[in-house]
Amino acid sequence: MATVQTQAMSIPIDNRREPRRSGRVDTHEPKGKRPSALEENVEAIKKWEHAILLGRSKAEQISDWIAYTAGRGPVLVLHVLWFGFWMSANAGVIRGVRPFDPFPFPLLTTAVSLEAIFLALFVLASQNRLARQADKRSHLDLQIDLLAEREMTAVLQLLQDIARHLDVQTTVTSEQLRDLMTKTDLRHLTTRMDELAEPTAPADSVDKSPARTP
Repeated sequence: MATVQTQAMSIPIDNRREPRRSGRVDTHEPKGKRPSALEENVEAIKKWEHAILLGRSKAEQISDWIAYTAGRGPVLVLHVLWFGFWMSANAGVIRGVRPFDPFPFPLLTTAVSLEAIFLALFVLASQNRLARQADKRSHLDLQIDLLAEREMTAVLQLLQDIARHLDVQTTVTSEQLRDLMTKTDLRHLTTRMDELAEPTAPADSVDKSPARTP
């Protein structure tokens, strides 16, 4: 009995308290609950999109709601029923209903024209907001790409210094590394893309007919 007590007292205090400490850590931050990089990116994008939606003006909110509602199925069905009843009532098909807009339905034409004009304006306002949002995304992508390029340039420089310091033979030549580490000229790259995008006249389209002699 004394031997058992002696062995129990000989156990270090840190070892006896270790399970209790690990239990507190597991309870406070369970393993596997840490969000991954993909989940963090998705949450960041959701917050950004939510902030953009909250930053809309009242007119933009109305335009988005009208553009969203007008493109749904119930609105299409409502217009079909409306036009069908209007034409049937004014054509004398429905009994008990006196025609109030006879053929060629000028009142219906005026109402539909006004609806189309206002609907087009609301849709254009919504599309303009979406276009501005797309431009912001494009600018954000460009900024991220430029930052990634600078980071990769620094990584290549560090790898080159490490390889030179350790005298490691690499398959990539110094000229290739120098070319990759060169800063990208956006203006020159844009001009080059425009030159490549310009259509060139095919050689077959040139008129090869012999010249006429007077």
